[in-house]
Amino acid sequence: MPTTIAVTGHAEERIAPELGAVTLSVGGSGAARNDVYGRTSAAHERLLAAVRELEASGALEKWSADQLRVWSYRPWNNEGRQLPVVHQASADVEVVFRDLGRLGEWVGDTAGSDELTIGGIDWRLTDATRKRVQETAQRAAVADAVAKAQVYASALGLGTPAPVELADHGMLSSQPTPMPKAMMMRAVADVGGAAPTEFAPQDLVIEASVDARFTAEPA
Repeated sequence: MPTTIAVTGHAEERIAPELGAVTLSVGGSGAARNDVYGRTSAAHERLLAAVRELEASGALEKWSADQLRVWSYRPWNNEGRQLPVVHQASADVEVVFRDLGRLGEWVGDTAGSDELTIGGIDWRLTDATRKRVQETAQRAAVADAVAKAQVYASALGLGTPAPVELADHGMLSSQPTPMPKAMMMRAVADVGGAAPTEFAPQDLVIEASVDARFTAEPA
């Protein structure tokens, strides 16, 4: 009677990021609505002009900008009294660099503006590279599952294990089925770097995990 062996295969691939997406927010607040709008609108236009220069130089993969939003509210003080109306304006901008050397220089210069807030940097891969690395990790995860099954079969004195089911991690059914399923991929990125002009992003980590069932007969 064949013995069923169930294992989880795991693999990861590390690769240097190709793109850096910078998220920025242009904002201002004050008691006079027209003044707030004027200052924030001017800062917004200066930022977009700088972004268009970067785009023309070939440093960017793409960029996007939200429209300027203006709203008003009445804050409360610690004594529970409502204060005069405050007007606020803001807009978000995302700039995706392909030239990572220019990214650090530009962020360092931009960070000095009072109207701008840098939300963070998201290190990314191009779609083509991500797909290629995903496939490599997925194949390695399957190979890891096969190797584990062979170890268990050998320890039990069984012959070469034969695969009967393959699934995304956590999706393996309670009963074996003959049809394999797709595999899972997730990616996490560690970001390094201290000063704005000294960015040193760590490698992106692309992970893949699969669950698999095998059967093996006595040797």
